[in-house]
Amino acid sequence: MTNSSETDVQHLGILWMLRLDRPLPDGPQPRIPVIFSRAGLEEADELASAMGFDNSAPVLQRFHMGRYCYVGRVDGKIVAYGWISFDEEGIGELGLHIRLEKGEAYIWDCGTLPAYRGQRLYPALLGYMLGELQSTGLQRVWIGTDADNLPSQVGVALVGCQPVLDVVQDTSTSRLISRGRPGVPAQDVLDAHYALFGNRDATQIILPEISA
Repeated sequence: MTNSSETDVQHLGILWMLRLDRPLPDGPQPRIPVIFSRAGLEEADELASAMGFDNSAPVLQRFHMGRYCYVGRVDGKIVAYGWISFDEEGIGELGLHIRLEKGEAYIWDCGTLPAYRGQRLYPALLGYMLGELQSTGLQRVWIGTDADNLPSQVGVALVGCQPVLDVVQDTSTSRLISRGRPGVPAQDVLDAHYALFGNRDATQIILPEISA
């Protein structure tokens, strides 16, 4: 396994995990009244507008590919949203694809309209989504956050997710490497690495942070 110094790598993102085969922690409560639900095709135009798309084509494409979307409504208006994939999903900013095993899901592209931020709608929506996924019998959820997106990281932590590994880039070679988080079982780190990189190549994992 790789042993790299902090000066050799650039921190790009974090992959978080939550097991659904055990009771979920009590989720944070939103600070304003909100109604959460799974969005359907009939809401594609409204959802596209909330997401800043010019038309509903990207939203419809996601639905047709089997993606789920959950939304939060305040006074009947979509003000928060989050997407879920069950097979694989591209992580464009990293140039990676996360590959999901049976019983897993990946939550991605979550957003809250600017006027409604700071009301804990994001973590409350995440908590609702996790409950819905658990009720279907899924066993594990992955969520990715950018390394510099602290509000997103706080929201993910509030619903009980655990940071499993960091994605870092070797600045001398531009190669992406996994860095296990302290205290995380080695198997969880390896599973997370496999989900992102599609292999269990130990040379792509920074060792010092991995706990057996």
